[in-house]
Amino acid sequence: MVAVSEFLVSSSGQMSLPAEVRRRWNLKGGGPVDVLDLGFGVLTVPRGEGRRLLGDLLSRDDHAAFVRSLGDDPDLATS
Repeated sequence: MVAVSEFLVSSSGQMSLPAEVRRRWNLKGGGPVDVLDLGFGVLTVPRGEGRRLLGDLLSRDDHAAFVRSLGDDPDLATS
């Protein structure tokens, strides 16, 4: 089920998930997903899977060091 697809990002930064993915993830009416910024790319996964994946891939200390390395980039600020 692994595939590479190209998507258009709007000028406001919006992007759509393919209909097949929305059906598989039960997002027919929309809903939340997890987005992981890996630095070199962005990974979109079903809600709740992001933290599990990070836990599998990085130790808490490694993840904290990565976040610290991002500095004060306003594009990465969250509220």
